[in-house]
Amino acid sequence: MDNLTNVSKNDQLRALILSTVAFTVCFAIWTVFSIIGIKIKQNLGLNDTEFGILVAMPILTGSISRVFLGIWSDRFGGRLIFTLLMLASAGSTWLLVDVHTYGFYLLAALGIGLAGGSFATGIAYVSRWYPAEEQGTVLGIFGAGNIGAAVTHFAAPLLLVVFGWQGVARVYAVALLIMAIIFWFFTKDDPSLAHRRKSKQKLPTLAEQLAPLKHMQVWRFSFYYAFSFGAFVALALWLPRYYVSVYKLSIPVAGLLTAFAYTLPGSVFRALGGYLSDKMGARRIMYFMFIVSAICTFLLAYPPTDYVVHGIRGSFSFSLAMGLAPFSILMFILGFVMSFGKAAVYKHIPVYYPDHVGSVGGVVGLIGGLGGFILPIVFGVMDDLTGLWTSCFMLLFLLSIVSLTWMHFAILGMEEKAAEDDDVVAR
Repeated sequence: MDNLTNVSKNDQLRALILSTVAFTVCFAIWTVFSIIGIKIKQNLGLNDTEFGILVAMPILTGSISRVFLGIWSDRFGGRLIFTLLMLASAGSTWLLVDVHTYGFYLLAALGIGLAGGSFATGIAYVSRWYPAEEQGTVLGIFGAGNIGAAVTHFAAPLLLVVFGWQGVARVYAVALLIMAIIFWFFTKDDPSLAHRRKSKQKLPTLAEQLAPLKHMQVWRFSFYYAFSFGAFVALALWLPRYYVSVYKLSIPVAGLLTAFAYTLPGSVFRALGGYLSDKMGARRIMYFMFIVSAICTFLLAYPPTDYVVHGIRGSFSFSLAMGLAPFSILMFILGFVMSFGKAAVYKHIPVYYPDHVGSVGGVVGLIGGLGGFILPIVFGVMDDLTGLWTSCFMLLFLLSIVSLTWMHFAILGMEEKAAEDDDVVAR
């Protein structure tokens, strides 16, 4: 990190703040179908599977694009790539209102999804401005741009009532265009890129950038992120629909409740999760996240059930069902711990792979984002097949248990190997 010797605090803060704000706007657009998709579903008469595919399409593009966007950011600088990405996403969002069939909505959603690739670009850019011992906190602050989902759940329902869903798309497109202009003119190239240009260093080859991907550790981090981030995105997209269908709320109320009870705690506490990962270790934070997530999803997965008990003096019946208040409380807790998990995963990357943050972070983000793409579709399919609204939480409970088990045995294996290496040294 010798490149940071002459970097000023003002430049560091400007890069962090503007990147976080830009990521927030991108994330708001990335999740906009969670609100306008409900209206499109009603207009087109879609079933739950078709709705799940629609809201998931932006997640697909945003996930796949993270790999090459991360690589390009390492090669050409995050500032340039981030700006071009925002301009392309703004154009796609503006054109959304000109389509009228389900197939074209899916294509438009793919274009809008480019905004989700901003995460890989952002971490590659921001991480270059700070030393390794501050990466957890800094990337946690940047990652708190996930709050863009809460912004959408706050603002989009209100804009929808006033301007219709087409007006939501227009407003979002203009907001992202303005953000792209501000970002380009008020940020600087990162110190690593500036140093490379000054010293005329050669660009790393593609093979060199992708070399860390042969390590199983990268893919293990990716799987963790598929739960902590992928499931977060999936539920952010799915919950407004869940509230409307299960608890009979209006779209604006469902959006606001999703924001307060889930996307807000699932975003703002990411910075705290990054700080605690720096201070306590990311491993402890991951254990905490998976254990609490398993408990919450187990309780949420239980479907409404009627029981008849045959007693000594006759039979009596009772029902078990998750009311709106306890459901929202559990969702708040789930979002809270997921925000910690997201930060803990990305704490590892600049530490283990300091020269490949873009490529490794892009792959981890890709797998995590694919979780956000696949899960809403699976949620819809499971609803149609089982007829149980809580089937989505059954799946998430299973994923949390698998992730926790894999992590625990991987850690035991690492500790055993470290002990064997110590024995060899001692001899």
